[in-house]
Amino acid sequence: MLNLPPNKKIILFDGVCNLCDSAVQFVIKYDKKDVFRFVALQSELGQQILKHIGINAANIDSIILYEPGIAYYYKSQAAIEIAKSLGRFFHFGTIFKIIPTGISNQLYDFIAKNRYKWYGKKENCMIPTKQLEAKFLE
Repeated sequence: MLNLPPNKKIILFDGVCNLCDSAVQFVIKYDKKDVFRFVALQSELGQQILKHIGINAANIDSIILYEPGIAYYYKSQAAIEIAKSLGRFFHFGTIFKIIPTGISNQLYDFIAKNRYKWYGKKENCMIPTKQLEAKFLE
């Protein structure tokens, strides 16, 4: 059994990807209701969560939103659900639900495939500041 905080949505992200890091920083900035917690896919906990929800880590090249005991989303659907949870004007991001998932995931895959080339890659996962430590799970 995973020991995850209750009533929190878990975002699993590529901890060495600069684009993913920017996305995490964006979500932290606008997560006014303190809905999200973050876990690097490369971490031990990230690997445990993937195993728990039945996703082969070798086949994942995506952000994953995991709502413990409810559901998980990946690729474009994760991004849409995250926008929905941020509320405010980000809720308008859910308009992308009208695009068939296959098409939105193709666009997502294109970006994911090129993210290191376009945005770069870090040597190590981000180390959160003292103020942000509670938002990251180990």
